[in-house]
Amino acid sequence: MTGISAKPALTKPAFNWRVVDIVVAALISIAGGVIFWAWDQMALVVTPATAGYPPLGGLIAGGWMIPAVLGMLIVRKPGAAIFCEIVAATSELIMGNQYGTTVLISGLLQGLGAELIFLAFMYKKFNLPVSLLAGAGAGLFCGLNDSFLPWGWNIAYEIGDKLVYIVFCTVSGAVIAGALSWIATRGLAKTGVLSAFASRKAASEPVFS
Repeated sequence: MTGISAKPALTKPAFNWRVVDIVVAALISIAGGVIFWAWDQMALVVTPATAGYPPLGGLIAGGWMIPAVLGMLIVRKPGAAIFCEIVAATSELIMGNQYGTTVLISGLLQGLGAELIFLAFMYKKFNLPVSLLAGAGAGLFCGLNDSFLPWGWNIAYEIGDKLVYIVFCTVSGAVIAGALSWIATRGLAKTGVLSAFASRKAASEPVFS
């Protein structure tokens, strides 16, 4: 027919989760749960070493936030940070830990802290600065959770020590979860294993823009 425009084909939003996204996010999360468990054991060793000034323990907190940032950098879909962090925390709980079921709340809040950063950039930027901010966001929420919520393990700290602990958690999140996850994503992209994801080009993406 002439003079009549055909309707444009309907396309699914790029943000829709595919089966491969769910599977890979779950694998990242399970691996993250193992990291969490290992970090729990390290915390048992570090705690006596920081007895002189307990807020120093916040400097290792970033290890518990890796799945949130790494998962988002790889999958690049809304909800990836929260999903990966909660599933990782669930895996940690199943394997056993000294924190009990509170790890589920920690996972939710830490994932949310990272998720909000990626949301602020409309899930369009995954460079180093955004990764650092996402790790810092997760660390900030971790510090607030530990310091001010009823189940927080340092709820009895003086306000000054709480603030120092929150700063340490934030810095640790930025460095350990943010920077290391960004480096890991670029490394994985170079191997070709991320060919099914937008992150397959991570190794050639600009560092700062």
